[in-house]
Amino acid sequence: MKCHRVNELIELIHPAWQKDPDLNLIQFLQKLADEAGFTGPLAELTDDVLIYHLKMRDSKSTEAIPGLKKDYEEDFKTALLRARGILKD
Repeated sequence: MKCHRVNELIELIHPAWQKDPDLNLIQFLQKLADEAGFTGPLAELTDDVLIYHLKMRDSKSTEAIPGLKKDYEEDFKTALLRARGILKD
């Protein structure tokens, strides 16, 4: 895991864990894994799952996933023209 990912994970997990101070770290990670729908062993839980789940945890189910939102276009025609390089930013 790269250093910036460790920092990002700590920044995201700290405020979330403060809401459940009675849980130890492993219990809290298991809770996050369960919420995210991860069914494998906790040792196989990736940082990606934790980061994206923590980012989306308190958002509406209709909100765009971070990272994909920057590429979002309201209509298909604009998206197609931009992808073909006809439209520029």
